[in-house]
Amino acid sequence: MEIRPSEAEGIAAAYLRAAEGDARAALVQAITDALSDLDAAEQCVVEQRRLISRGYAYCLIGGG
Repeated sequence: MEIRPSEAEGIAAAYLRAAEGDARAALVQAITDALSDLDAAEQCVVEQRRLISRGYAYCLIGGG
C-alpha cells in the first residue's frame, strides 16, 4: 500500500493535535496504534489459515 506524503502528513497532524502539540506523545500514540493494527491483522491471518486448514481436513475425511 502506497501512502502519499499528504496523507501521511494529515495523519501526523491529527495525532499532533490529539496530543495537544506534544510531538513525542503523538509519535508514541501513532506507533502504539500501528502495532495494535498490525497485531489485529496478524490475528486475522492466523484465523484464516486455521479455517483454510480445517476446510482441507474436512474435505480429506469426506465431509465435502
